[in-house]
Amino acid sequence: MTQVLTPRDVPLGGLRAMRVRRTLPQRERTLVGAWCFADHYGPDEVDETGGMVVPPHPHTGLQTVSWLFAGEIEHRDSAGNHALVRPGELNLMTGGRGVSHSEVSTPGTTTLHGVQLWVALPGAARDARADFEHYAPPVLRGRGWRAAVFLGSLLGDTSPVRTATPLLGAELVLDPGTALDLDVDATFEHGLLLDAGSVVVAGEQVKPAEMAYVEPGRSLLRLEALEASRVVVLGGPPFGEQIVMWWNFVGRTHDEVVAAREEWQAQITRDGEVVGDGQEVADGRFGIVVGDHLPPVPAPPLPTARLKPRA
Repeated sequence: MTQVLTPRDVPLGGLRAMRVRRTLPQRERTLVGAWCFADHYGPDEVDETGGMVVPPHPHTGLQTVSWLFAGEIEHRDSAGNHALVRPGELNLMTGGRGVSHSEVSTPGTTTLHGVQLWVALPGAARDARADFEHYAPPVLRGRGWRAAVFLGSLLGDTSPVRTATPLLGAELVLDPGTALDLDVDATFEHGLLLDAGSVVVAGEQVKPAEMAYVEPGRSLLRLEALEASRVVVLGGPPFGEQIVMWWNFVGRTHDEVVAAREEWQAQITRDGEVVGDGQEVADGRFGIVVGDHLPPVPAPPLPTARLKPRA
């Protein structure tokens, strides 16, 4: 079965909010393997949108995967990592039990374009310490296509980046008229997010910003580019665990998420008010983002109903 998932537009904070297109999670599908979140943005002219300005905010139970097509983003986190996200280079941050980080497009960035992805951590790894990895994969080339494999294995290349569950992550750029057969793991389900162009995936035509979901059981995926196209390929075996995902937290129960929210709020507030500078934040479970002077982001109110696990 091939299912086409359509995105919804979401503002990414602030008065001049940068708009993103979100294909995961949604009512029809929460996960593709362990991939639990997919935002797709740009190409945006920074002079018009204000670029990306995401102040310090928390994460638990997940990994963030940053992948750019254009522009540059400065990453800082409470584990002491300070790095730049550049096109064709993977930045993977492990939140584990708790981490906070900020993401701000650099002054020299004129156009911002890329994807922000999350990976749910399995029970055995979700209390791990915060961590960070950077990897610049080689560019693979064939007749009518080029590719970069940033996680897992595809097209004869394997990423050295460690993951808690088997994963696939790759960027494919296809020339018009190219038909590319991908040998894939038949135990994986796959999500193919189309950035630009027009592609037929396993017989289904996909439009820009849509994601084609392909269930397990296929050892070959055929992509046919009707015009010049760029695709992000995601995959992994069905996750096998239910998750509770709310705001920036991935947990297993409603109470676990409530506790994480309360800890973050207690860490960033003084006398009931959010501190005015990131350096004034108390060093609690989520830590301090050293070198970032933006005020931290307060957690939104919880919904009135209990959060339900999603398969």
